[in-house]
Amino acid sequence: MGDAFKLIRCTYAIRDTNAITNTNDAMPSMVQSVHQFHTVNLINGQGGTHPLHINGAGMVQHASPSQNGRGGSQPLRSNGRRMLQDVSPNPRARRFALNFNQVAQKFNVPIVRPHIGWALLLVFWNAHEPRPRQYNFEGRYDLVRFIKLIQEHKMYATLRIGPFIQAEWNHGGLPYWLREVSNITFRTDNDPFKYYMRRFVTLIVKIMKKKKLFASQGGPIILSQIENEYMTVEPAFGEAGERYIQWAAKMALGLKTGVPWIMCKQVDAPGPVIPTCNGLNCGDTYDGPKGGNKPFLWTENWTARFRIFGDAPSQRPVDDLAFSVARFFSKGGTLANYYMYHGGTNFGRTGASFVLTQYYDEAPLDEYGLKREPNWGHLRYLHYALRLCQMELLWGSPSVQNLGENLEARIYEIKESNTCVAFLANLEKKIDATVKFRGLNYFLQRHSISILPDCKNVVFNTRRVNAQQSARSYHTANETYSNNNWQMYQEMVPNLEYTSVHANELLDLYNMTKDTTDYLWYTTRFTLEGEKWAVLDISSLGHALHAFINGIYIGSGHGSKMEKGFEFEKAMQLIPGVNHISLLGLLTGLPDSGAYLERRNAGIHKMSIRGFKSGVLMDLSSNDWGYEVGLDGEKKGIYTENGRNYVKWTRAMSGLPVTWYKRYFDAPKGNDPIALDLSAMGKGLAWVNGECIGRYWVSYLSPLGEPSQSLYHVPRAFIKPTENLLVLFEEHGGDPQNIIISTVERNDICTFVSWQLDHTVKDVKPRALLTCPKEMIIEKIVFASFGNPVGFCGNFTIGSCHASYAETVAKKVN
Repeated sequence: MGDAFKLIRCTYAIRDTNAITNTNDAMPSMVQSVHQFHTVNLINGQGGTHPLHINGAGMVQHASPSQNGRGGSQPLRSNGRRMLQDVSPNPRARRFALNFNQVAQKFNVPIVRPHIGWALLLVFWNAHEPRPRQYNFEGRYDLVRFIKLIQEHKMYATLRIGPFIQAEWNHGGLPYWLREVSNITFRTDNDPFKYYMRRFVTLIVKIMKKKKLFASQGGPIILSQIENEYMTVEPAFGEAGERYIQWAAKMALGLKTGVPWIMCKQVDAPGPVIPTCNGLNCGDTYDGPKGGNKPFLWTENWTARFRIFGDAPSQRPVDDLAFSVARFFSKGGTLANYYMYHGGTNFGRTGASFVLTQYYDEAPLDEYGLKREPNWGHLRYLHYALRLCQMELLWGSPSVQNLGENLEARIYEIKESNTCVAFLANLEKKIDATVKFRGLNYFLQRHSISILPDCKNVVFNTRRVNAQQSARSYHTANETYSNNNWQMYQEMVPNLEYTSVHANELLDLYNMTKDTTDYLWYTTRFTLEGEKWAVLDISSLGHALHAFINGIYIGSGHGSKMEKGFEFEKAMQLIPGVNHISLLGLLTGLPDSGAYLERRNAGIHKMSIRGFKSGVLMDLSSNDWGYEVGLDGEKKGIYTENGRNYVKWTRAMSGLPVTWYKRYFDAPKGNDPIALDLSAMGKGLAWVNGECIGRYWVSYLSPLGEPSQSLYHVPRAFIKPTENLLVLFEEHGGDPQNIIISTVERNDICTFVSWQLDHTVKDVKPRALLTCPKEMIIEKIVFASFGNPVGFCGNFTIGSCHASYAETVAKKVN
């Protein structure tokens, strides 16, 4: 009994490509996500497989649309376990045609085979219609181009039109201008909202039809979604909510897309609309659609959890993720979608309130698109095991065998061919077990499922993670120090005379900024005779503020994701006569969930001062207030090459509030992803060549005393070979001289093999397989041990038991 660990470092092969000794894994790999907000699905379907190489390799096949004998398209059918298109009579298939509006419609839908290669797209209303009837489908928002790219790679798509999508996205995808429509209430039986919702959904469907992108037209879109997780807010609207969901379904069906519509987390989805599950363990928490033979769909299997500013690091163990998928398919699941399979970045101001710029970095493909091992590899092996079970899952007769308390076998058997598959499950979370199944003993670790594609041999166990591991590393680029010359421009702190809007009340931050900026200046003045010091008391509905007295910064305050409101109290030194208070109120994104989004408020709602000596309390809430929306630097676009000339830049100094900083840098050599280490800064926004890479907030520490995020992704698509303009707006003080330009890699990979074998059945000899990324070879073995080493990938040390010859043996194998 013993454990073996091995850590190697990969490097690029410069000349001899034949020298790459380990370019292919033992099992076929799965297709990677190709878009930031794109999730990947595993689908239960009919037929064989055909490899398609995308970003390494993939397993998808797309059948050509076929016609029936009368010239019409073939119907999409389901028996509750599978979605398929009939291409020839099959007496074994139990068929059921989905009916729309009480009429059986036929769909020209490709045969769906077990694969990863199904993109789930969220359509962001506020991105595509930022102003009423002003549409944007260009550049990064070219929805048609992206769907055609999916089709080019022979993948399928679910189009989640929503148009409310949540997704930790600003305002849940709803455009801000909707709030200003008279008498509107979002997401209920409200005529103004339904008018604009119908208009946008109809627009998207027309665009898709015009480009022939629905599967009924030979395109890749097989499912469309209307609304999203409505059951969480439906009780707030009562009967009006029930009427609304019926209307939404009828409206969507009336658009006649020729493909089914789904509703996420809506168990009573009307008529033929298919309800789906979102969650961590839909195989156990969701019983499937009620009535009829609608397929059992899992639209969001959360591979991690989205993180917010102030969060400590967290991740979902990959064995638990694999267990959930195996469990779902063992109980008749049809489609399982990973949310997210590829992490991403909330560029610009697109993240919802307090959501990190880094999004789902713990996904199998991280924020930079690099494989997070063992997550990526373990799921890959799971998908391979499920593919071995495809025919029995589709056509077999299901049964369940009790193997003991919280122990069971789920079996799918085809008697005509005498074949079967079995899923042996140990549902206990703390106790391992040995079970007897068909005359053989099987060891089942706690909370695990073993997959037997022939009802005899175990090819995969969800808890036994044999995939290699990887460690992500950041390397300071030489370009950090080359021409590290920073300049600055200080934003003017306004007083009452220099503001464009005046009111005798405190105005709402959302209503003033209208989602055009994070920032709003509040300013007023007062006189407190005989006092040199006073206490400033502010009550705010969120999200944060920076306070100035007579142009001097005195402090900051902020709320949190769960409690956006906060109190700010600070002593301030006064000058004789009139004193000026200036407050920079700010947002960290609009809310993305809950009922009555249109009624949410933010910003300062009460302010008073209290004299130190006299104790006199002065309420300034109804004082004469001046407001200025946005920053001077924003309005002039000084983060762009052209706009930078509109202000005078001077040599940079550190520690200054409300200050713009800029420098130029060349692109780091190579093709590795790029990140900015902003640990030396506080809070603000950053731009590279005019592209906003998102909000940074490294001064907001987690309970562990560390920033939730200090490294910020800069896509190479944003940069040029030389002379890249980097601009930051720092809100309350930082040192730009210590900003580090880094490259990112996962070239340190390692593996672990345990000799604690399962002796209850004939087990294969454990082996370790290490694979360098494409076009790379092993540079060196960094660590090897046979014994009980401690640590983690990238930071192993020898334990109390160690074989001194382990590294020598490992080098011989290499």
